[in-house]
Order: sequence, then C-alpha cells, then structure tokens
Amino acid sequence: MTSLALALALAFQSVPAPIERDFTVPAAGEVVATITASCRPCDWRVEGGEAALLEIRVDGQYSQHLALMHGPSRTAYSVLLGPLTAGTHRLWMAHDAKRSASKAGPAVVHGVQFRTFSEGTPDYAVLSRAPILRARPGTVEKFSDFPLVMYAEQNVNGESGSHYSLQYTVIFTNEDGGTPTDRLMATWGRTTDIEFIYGLTDPGGREEIQAEGHKWIAFNGPRVGGHPVLWVSTLNNMVADHGPDDAVRFTFVPQLVSLAGTSREKVMDENPWMYAVTSAEMVREHRVDSDAKPGSGTIVDPRRYVTLEACGTVKDATLAFDIGVRRGSEVTWLPTDTDPKFRIARGGCFRGGAPMPAGVSGKDVAGLRIRAYNRAAREGEASAPTGAVTLTAVTKVFMLNQDFVPTALPIAWTGSLPVPTTGGPVTIPVQ
Repeated sequence: MTSLALALALAFQSVPAPIERDFTVPAAGEVVATITASCRPCDWRVEGGEAALLEIRVDGQYSQHLALMHGPSRTAYSVLLGPLTAGTHRLWMAHDAKRSASKAGPAVVHGVQFRTFSEGTPDYAVLSRAPILRARPGTVEKFSDFPLVMYAEQNVNGESGSHYSLQYTVIFTNEDGGTPTDRLMATWGRTTDIEFIYGLTDPGGREEIQAEGHKWIAFNGPRVGGHPVLWVSTLNNMVADHGPDDAVRFTFVPQLVSLAGTSREKVMDENPWMYAVTSAEMVREHRVDSDAKPGSGTIVDPRRYVTLEACGTVKDATLAFDIGVRRGSEVTWLPTDTDPKFRIARGGCFRGGAPMPAGVSGKDVAGLRIRAYNRAAREGEASAPTGAVTLTAVTKVFMLNQDFVPTALPIAWTGSLPVPTTGGPVTIPVQ
C-alpha cells in the first residue's frame, strides 16, 4: 500500500502501567498502525499459554484488541485505527490481563509506525469499507476459532449471485461447529475456516452480509465512519449486524487479492504462518492423533498430508484424488476420500488433502489420479442426474515442512481431461 504520510516510529517496552503516545495525522483519512511486538512465553499450542492481548484505545475511546499469537518472535501486527482527522491524536495500549492467557506474557512492544491513507489515494476505498469484527463470546476466552486475516477482492461475483465491487472475507483458525476436522482436510486441504462476511454490491451499492444458515441478507447495522460493524454470531462464523456491546473488537487491515485461476487458500500460502497457528490449535484441542481413523473427527499430524490444488468444471458430481506414493518398486495409491462423505463437490479451483503413512516425504510422491461420481439424488428428484467433470489444471501440490510451512512439490499440469462419473480412477499426466 502507498500511504500519504509515514509517522516517526515510536519505540518502547510495555510496563505494568499503560503506554500512551501522541502521534500526528498529516491529513484526514484512514490510519493504519503497525505495532511490532512479542510475547514471552506465549505458545498457541499450550493451554493457558496461548497469547497475550493488548487493549488499544485512540483518543480515550476503545478501538480494539490485538492478540500477540506469534510468541517470542518480534512480529509486525498491522491494525486499522479508523478514520481520524488531521492533527494530534493519542494512542493508548495496555496488557489486558483478564483476556490474556493466564501463563502468557509479558507482552513487549518494540515500536509503532503510523500510515495515513486519505480519500483519493489508491487504497482508501478498500480500507474505508473494511468491516470491524466483534468476536463471538467464548472464542477469545478459549483462544479458539480466532480471526487471523481479512482479505478483500474487487469486482467479483459472490456466492449469493450478487456482483460485488468490494468483497471481504475472514480466515479463522478453525470453526467450533460445522465440518469435522478430518473432512476439512480431505475436501478443503486445510483446517482453517474461510468465510465471506461483507460485500458491497455493484450496481446499486447494497450492502450484504453472510448470516446464520449461509443466508445473504442486507446489512442494517451500526458503522464507524464507513466501516460496518459485524458480530460473529454462530459456531461456523456467520455474522450478524447486531450483538453485545461488550464483545471484543478486531479491526484488520484487509489484504487486497485477486483469486483468478486459483483457490482462496492462496491467501494462506501468502501468509504461511497461518498453517502453524491453526495446526497448533488442532494439537491443543486434541484433534491430532497419530492413529486417527476416518470419520473420527481427528487428523494425523498435518505435516503428513499431501495437499493439492486443481481446477475444473464439476456439474452434478463429486470427486476425489489419489496420491501415488512410491515405496521401493511399488506405488501405493492413497485417497483424499478416506470416507465416501469426504468427496469434493464444487468446481472452479479447489483443494483436497490425503493423509500419508509416517515417514512419507514429498520425494516419494509418484503420481496423481482423479475419480468422479454422480451426486446423490436430492429431495424431489426421482433419481440422481448424470454428472460431468472435466479437469483443466493441477496448479499446486505441497506438504508442510517441519516448521509447518508449505513446501511445493515439482508437480503441475494443464489441459482438458474428461473424467467419467463411474468412480474409476483416471491418471493425471502430471510433469
């Protein structure tokens, strides 16, 4: 992003008393604060030691909380302070002992930088409409189902059928309700929860949110400047435009992305630390089991999964992939659908993951296959229709390394591969 002005960095460490610093906004606009901070000891894997939370106020008014979830590493956290007038303002920050993990801390702030984006600058439109997110009660307290990143897209067709000039999506560490963990890995290739929360339609300027039951409804709630205020309201991270006044607030700086020719998990790849955080949460919540069985709701170590991204058209069908693993002179085919319910039921670009036996590494992957099936008959249908699947690309295959960072395998393919919906495997001619 290109800012109108860059304020002088302020360096300090947190102490028992709150930290207060004045800063100058050169011209009215949206202000972003980048707070470099660390937390020792903090570990998202450890119950009671997950993170320290800072409470942030601007000019005496509550602004938001910031979770220091990267432990002792000095990390730059960017937050929106919202629309501010030109002139001098006061930033107040304090360790929130009540909301921080009991064994976490102390929080150390190493410095703060401020950037102002005034109306007319390239990033102002995206920043000025970014939703303010209020947490569902119980998530902050348990360090579960935590919002990590907000991203924005421009000029996209939403799932509701609306065309959005701006669409905002949040990636959460997981979802406390909804899809079980093993099915998430099989059909999405991740354990995070990625949810559309707000869109501005074009034409017309109607504002829509994704509410309970995956229903797209008009936004009629409060706002701060141009920012709609949304409350996470369900166990699978749908939102409402009203809620408790004391809910913890988060104000993310949205990352502007284009997802043309790729899946939305691309945003995770561009923020690879999310794989480590969500994996740590799975460990803490006892959802990782070295002997995990299909349908148990648990998974093996995420580093044992081969995840692939593919693109294609899918009509009235489901699909799954097989990963060929060479052990000696034999190739064993290991499926993403370890349970028949774990098949992928969407087109476009999508991901799926298959668990590997212990000891398998990327160099053991010897090939890929795809299988397709007619979908089940729906209520009111006399029989299931005949489906159609055409694979057009395999864009990425990867495993997580020891640090939970995606490591791509040298496997890719583009073309046009019709896949019969008989369930028979079709070899993908990957390079």
